[in-house]
Amino acid sequence: MTSAPAPELYIGLMSGTSLDGVDAVLADLSGPRCVVLGHHAAPFDAATRAELLALNTPGTNELHRAALAANALARSYAHAVHALLAQHGRPATTVRAVGAHGQTVRHRPGEFDGTGYTLQLGNPALLAELTGITVVADFRSRDVAAGGQGAPLVPAFHQHMFGQPDQGLLVLNIGGIANLSVLDAKGGVLGFDCGPGNALMDHWCQQHTGQPFDRDGAWAACGQVLPDLLASLLGEPFLQQPPPKSTGRDLFNPQWLQERLQRFGPVPPEDVQATLTELTASACAASVSSYQKQSRYLAVCGGGAYNRHLMARLQALLPGLQVETTEAHGLPPLQVEAAAFAWLARQTLYGLPGNLPNATGARGARVLGGIYPA
Repeated sequence: MTSAPAPELYIGLMSGTSLDGVDAVLADLSGPRCVVLGHHAAPFDAATRAELLALNTPGTNELHRAALAANALARSYAHAVHALLAQHGRPATTVRAVGAHGQTVRHRPGEFDGTGYTLQLGNPALLAELTGITVVADFRSRDVAAGGQGAPLVPAFHQHMFGQPDQGLLVLNIGGIANLSVLDAKGGVLGFDCGPGNALMDHWCQQHTGQPFDRDGAWAACGQVLPDLLASLLGEPFLQQPPPKSTGRDLFNPQWLQERLQRFGPVPPEDVQATLTELTASACAASVSSYQKQSRYLAVCGGGAYNRHLMARLQALLPGLQVETTEAHGLPPLQVEAAAFAWLARQTLYGLPGNLPNATGARGARVLGGIYPA
């Protein structure tokens, strides 16, 4: 009888566009599929969240503030790593590497000089010092250097984790921004950003209720969708662009929303929330419908998977698909992206590509990330 392979442990860290905090997972990548052994979620304190959000737009003394924010983020990451290891009784020496995505504050691939840039804050050298574990970070910039969007990077992991022979699957990640992975039955993968996810809904909810997000979509469900406002929001040219494409708070931000609201005069806040939820559902459904024949299932991950009203709207707009969360396929929604960066760290250490040119538009497959040894 052959014994099971020894665990090959990695930690993945994700703080996404929603800016709600850090998700950390402990993953065993010794087998054919990623096995998550533990998950720790740590919310950002109000000051850190406010500064990271502010750094998404131009402001005074940005270089100094960004450097200090990166240090604070590294400390938040380190606390999450230590908490995760303590919960599961694992010493740091048993972990091969930490995959740290960092916090995206600007995403402008292909712009300005033909190359553009994508910028994720996070001090991986400090994180390596604080944890005593090798850190892999800066995953997106090599793809951008190769002519790609630098995003989305998760489709390759979605294929690793959820791909099945002779069976297609659509995977929709609804974080601050929404992105779709199309896993076809022959092993092909396509991926792209659909448009806004939770970012605008969270902003509006925070502004008008003081709550960080609309729990279960209950507030949106109390409002009425405003058809003219919805049509104006859906008129954003990005939503009509063909893939490969990616976006972020550089486009879908409070100023973008305010410019469109100004045309309509006073409207009930709950109606705006309902309309923003419908914007996310409609933009995602329009992207999904182009590939609906690839699968009978749409598996949703990210925080949006827990918005019952949003999930119900997706199901209503996509009656030919069964809309469910990724838990039905082996991984809870809030663990998927962090697990992806654990897997991407392993790819880097093994000298294997982490991007999919079909998804990002890069000239070819590339080994991603920089390595900061323990």
